[in-house]
Amino acid sequence: MSSKELLHHSLEMLAPLGALRSRRMFGGWGIYVDDYFIAIIAFDQLYLKADAQTRPEFLAAGCAPFQYEREGQLMTLGYFVAPEEAMESPALMEAWGRLALGAALRAKTGAAKPKARMRAKNKS
Repeated sequence: MSSKELLHHSLEMLAPLGALRSRRMFGGWGIYVDDYFIAIIAFDQLYLKADAQTRPEFLAAGCAPFQYEREGQLMTLGYFVAPEEAMESPALMEAWGRLALGAALRAKTGAAKPKARMRAKNKS
């Protein structure tokens, strides 16, 4: 399956999540639900967004993390391969897609929180 075919198949499988859009990036594709970045297609795989809350579920299902080599070092991002059985079942994919959407929502909410400001001590 070509990356374009994989993109169309993935969009079909993730359709129950809401308004989807894709964007070409890093030689692959990014998939969004509304403005939430939930998935990457790279290396002929669909990778779903994960966070500390959902990572154990992906690991328990035997899903491999998104990894690539950069300057001789193996880099890992917070995305995991979608389970193989979910790639052929809209019902299963919807559940995994909701995990990815939840992680994206939490990431966006976390990014929107104001950072604690350091107060300078007044030295007299």
